[in-house]
Amino acid sequence: MSRTYLISDALTIISNASKVNKDEVIIPHSRVILGTMDILKKEGYIDNFKEIDLGGLKRIKVYLRYENKQPLINGIKMISKPGRRIYMNKIKLPFVRSGYGIAIVSTSHGILTSTRARKLGIGGEVLCYIW
Repeated sequence: MSRTYLISDALTIISNASKVNKDEVIIPHSRVILGTMDILKKEGYIDNFKEIDLGGLKRIKVYLRYENKQPLINGIKMISKPGRRIYMNKIKLPFVRSGYGIAIVSTSHGILTSTRARKLGIGGEVLCYIW
């Protein structure tokens, strides 16, 4: 099966798995997804992740995080899509849920949160909101 937008597929898999209280999930591999998982780990939304090899195919195993048996990822909203990319400069970068969520931005310095991109003074493509 061909996948057109891997980041959306990966985040949907994580969101669905966290809603049914799975401990771990396997998602597709790409550099953008690795950068996104690194941000989710640093921000405390997931426990850990690692790259694995399944019969010649690279995948990422993500260990989900819960607090009092409630998932820490309550919602995910994809902003940029293959047919419509959303770019914002440093002034217009969003605050998600009044600071209780994060926006993931693809910049010239790599995948960053909107807060970090704002501090560096750069804008980029807003990939998604996570809260």
